[in-house]
Amino acid sequence: MDSYIIESIKKNSRIPARLDFLQSGTGLILGLFMWVHMLLVASIILGKGSFNFVARTMELAFLSDTGQGFPIAVFFAVFIVFTLFIIHALLGVRKFPISWKQHRIITDQMQMMNHSDTNLWYIQVVTGFIMFFAGSVHLYVMLTHPGSIDPYLSADRIISGNMWPLYLILLICVELHGTIGLYRLCMKWGWFSGKDARKSRKTLKALKNRLTIFFLTIGVLALLVFVVIGINHRDKVGERYNKHEPAVEQVRAEEVIQAEEQVPVEEQAQIEEHVQADEEIPAEGHEPEEAQPADVTHQ
Repeated sequence: MDSYIIESIKKNSRIPARLDFLQSGTGLILGLFMWVHMLLVASIILGKGSFNFVARTMELAFLSDTGQGFPIAVFFAVFIVFTLFIIHALLGVRKFPISWKQHRIITDQMQMMNHSDTNLWYIQVVTGFIMFFAGSVHLYVMLTHPGSIDPYLSADRIISGNMWPLYLILLICVELHGTIGLYRLCMKWGWFSGKDARKSRKTLKALKNRLTIFFLTIGVLALLVFVVIGINHRDKVGERYNKHEPAVEQVRAEEVIQAEEQVPVEEQAQIEEHVQADEEIPAEGHEPEEAQPADVTHQ
């Protein structure tokens, strides 16, 4: 009797539904943030100046008199994202298979049903597990170094800091997990369902596939650009990007050319000085012709 009462109380509890709603809400925010974040990072494809503009804008540089921005703004933004990330991960763990037996039951059902949405859920479980570790490392680095978002500093972190394997794995997992999650939210809550549920499901799934290909493409391209920048910047690790760098390099090039043009003139002047010095100093054992007596004729 007691067990029946306890079981009835559990069934009537609204806590699981509220936790599920909170998981959906945090997942929606993080998924949309992922898309915006990927587009901002992809600005490096357009050039170092474009990425630097985006980074300074995120630091609210337009509110600063010096134009340096406020890294504390990035700190609070990362802190909020990190908090949502942890909450979403803890809520998602509730539905993870926590034993080998549960895992076998799920995989057997997946093989028997061969249902695409069930397979997508399993991909979410695997990618979510990987993201819990890889994403935490990335967010912690950004949280402790909020002012290190810079074309050169970011590239140095990827190459000189040997972070590119982590970012490559994180890129793939985030794009798959986030896009699948947003698709499953639409299916779960009936968003964009329309009059024909099957047609809507097919349309949303096609859109999901296109978005996955798009964000993975620009993500890989952005990572490759950072890799190239990091390799070329190995001898100047820690140097920040200067938006006036092209002009500075041009001035330095002109100074080098002028210096190279002046070197031959200086060398020619030194040669002439040495020649004049050699003409003024007589050779040893010889007297100048003017000092020699004239020939005397014999009578």
